[in-house]
Amino acid sequence: MAEDNSHPGPDEFLALAEGEKSQKGHGKLKIFLGYAPGVGKTYAMLEAARQRKNDTDVVVACVETHSRTETDALLEGFEVLPRKIMMYQGTTLSEMDIDAVLARRPQLAIVDNLAHDNAAGSRHPKRYQDVEELLASGIDVYTTLNVQHIESGRNVVAQITNVWVRQTVPDSIIDSADEIELVDLPPDELIKRFKEGKIYVPEQIAAVTEQFFHKGNLIALRELTMRTAAKHVDEQAIAYMKSHAIHELWPSTERLLLFLGPGSAGSHLVRSTRRLAHELAAEWSVIYVETPESVRLLPEQLDRIMNSLRLAQRLGAKIATIQGDDVATTVIDYARVNNTTKIIMAKAPKAHLFSPSVTDQIIRQSENIGIYLVGGGEPTKPGKSLYRKISGDGWQGYLLGLGLVVLATLLGNLMHEFFTPTTIAMLYVLCVVISAYRWGLGPAILTSVTSALAFEFFHIPPYLTFVVGDVQYLFTLFALLLVGGVISYLATRLHRQSELASKRECQTAALYALGQDLATSNDLDSYILAIMKRAKDTLGHDVMVFLPDAGNRETLTLYGAGRGITVSNSELAAATWAFQHRRPAGTGTDTMPDTKARYIPLVTARGAVGVISLSMAEGGKITTQQERLLEAYADLAAVSLESILPKRETG
Repeated sequence: MAEDNSHPGPDEFLALAEGEKSQKGHGKLKIFLGYAPGVGKTYAMLEAARQRKNDTDVVVACVETHSRTETDALLEGFEVLPRKIMMYQGTTLSEMDIDAVLARRPQLAIVDNLAHDNAAGSRHPKRYQDVEELLASGIDVYTTLNVQHIESGRNVVAQITNVWVRQTVPDSIIDSADEIELVDLPPDELIKRFKEGKIYVPEQIAAVTEQFFHKGNLIALRELTMRTAAKHVDEQAIAYMKSHAIHELWPSTERLLLFLGPGSAGSHLVRSTRRLAHELAAEWSVIYVETPESVRLLPEQLDRIMNSLRLAQRLGAKIATIQGDDVATTVIDYARVNNTTKIIMAKAPKAHLFSPSVTDQIIRQSENIGIYLVGGGEPTKPGKSLYRKISGDGWQGYLLGLGLVVLATLLGNLMHEFFTPTTIAMLYVLCVVISAYRWGLGPAILTSVTSALAFEFFHIPPYLTFVVGDVQYLFTLFALLLVGGVISYLATRLHRQSELASKRECQTAALYALGQDLATSNDLDSYILAIMKRAKDTLGHDVMVFLPDAGNRETLTLYGAGRGITVSNSELAAATWAFQHRRPAGTGTDTMPDTKARYIPLVTARGAVGVISLSMAEGGKITTQQERLLEAYADLAAVSLESILPKRETG
């Protein structure tokens, strides 16, 4: 039975409690977000700070006015802390003095330009790290940021403007912000200000200012900024609904959820959902529910599902794979928790009278969630099974089940003089249990029916006929048939759940073993050796690790046991692409699929730290479980390597 989600579960309550605990004594962050220099972020920030000045202790830790008269005027009346003067290569630089701010301990600190790179020799290389320290000490912070400086959107901005922004902040900073205020200005007005020389141009775009301040670029960046701010507000609304156990639909914005099931035309459904999401300007997600039956899916069906999930991810969807016994209930619960407005599914095939399809069950439970049914594509051919046969699924299982019935009948005849017929019936129940557990539901049902017939024929008077002399034995016969059917179903389901749990246990044990190895490692080589050894033992393929050079982060080098091994230019190019774009490349992907390995980037909240590669034989594939385990290995390895790489670089 699926978990009841009418109230937040224990995990959600724990997360909320930990979040509230972490907020105690922690400062609040407000970001004034714009789409380009000159939209008025600093001006809006100072105006907001001035409104709080009467009842809040406010200091200006760092503000860049660029000699604008209007902005300079707003600084009047504020306490402005002196900057820290630093020398770098003969040049005098001034940076925010974080120690002075911490010593002053205001209630609110004004810190301009969150994405700024600090001068060499500063405590932190990035200003956002200074802000994190201020927040951790309990000081509220107002700061400014342009959308092109958000790490995850850097590639998109580069495609729009042909300008590669180097100063970025991790997305985790945006996610943790308590408030984001959108600072907007129409593109025509911004271009006018630029032509009048009223806009300070950062060094990153100084050489291409005319190209950057093109109206088309500004419109696209403006839309990206609005979407970023709207997403943050949307996440706050969902968090509020979860914390207050609100599960009614709040259709403040459209959210689509595509349900992928075995046998559905995955790629067709994904593309149809993407078009609908584009038309509705809606966020969309894709969910696949893994049940005990999933362990029996044919490899081609698993590949089809994984390819559909990868396609959806490439097209911008959020991907979720969830375990559950009841598919329909799991999908509906996920939809309600995430405030989904529409669920998209494939049209259901004809269902049995007493066994409604998953599609029908979802429709019945959907209540006020819209349902879209999509036809067409390439559905599975009628009559073709989606599942592999398990041991005994063939005629052998049926014969062995009948053999058990014959054996039970012979034993029953020997016991006939000493036990009542009702007691002998337990032998047949045992046959049904064994048949269900060893050979599956089909043989178990046959065993149940033949057991009932054999019991009636040999052990209920008058013997050797199908005539029942005593009415009470009719109830015994009916109970045997009913109990046999129920036990068949439950035992088969238990066997498949046990098989699925065993696989999950193996994966958990593998990750636990890797965690133990990493915990006892104390240098880079031992870290990498542990990662390579555990991954190879678990996945059965050779594993290599690439790390960026200390002097040039754009160049990758093979480390660990792979030293001395040369890789071709195409393999190194695939690893470099995965590192730079933070997306998998190589075999089984759409990027350089002809290479001999799968390349997974090692990514943390602060950026990419390296690449792990899984060597594949020609035409080789990895299973769904192996792919998930590889991604889990990559996440664990990334965090571990991040903790030791700074030591290596400074040492």
